[in-house]
Amino acid sequence: QVQLVESGGGLVQAGGSLRLSCAASGRTANIFNIHAMGWFRQAPGKEREFVSVINWHSGETLYTDSVKGRFTISRDNAERTMYLQMNSLKPEDTAVYYCGADDRLGRSLSSELGEYTYWGQGTQVTVSS
Repeated sequence: QVQLVESGGGLVQAGGSLRLSCAASGRTANIFNIHAMGWFRQAPGKEREFVSVINWHSGETLYTDSVKGRFTISRDNAERTMYLQMNSLKPEDTAVYYCGADDRLGRSLSSELGEYTYWGQGTQVTVSS
């Protein structure tokens, strides 16, 4: 099994920045099988939606249109940690942010919830206007 722990959420004014982290731990064999990690978010009363994903080995990235140019996803392979730098935050970015791990080796980056095997518990991001 793989455990994912998010951190870095909080309250920030519109236009501000936050950096989220997601640390992965667990059996080495399971960690090795992770080929991508992604960020999703869920606002009150809405479904969980895709934000960004990064290929753990190549560094290839994918973003949803609403965050392009404002958010940057990155990873530290040695620390088994993924990051989401969020700049120019807007009130509509308010949500619980979740990280997920995709262990479908050889598959392309995915924005689909069902393609992710492991999930963290989430971290709240609140952007005030």
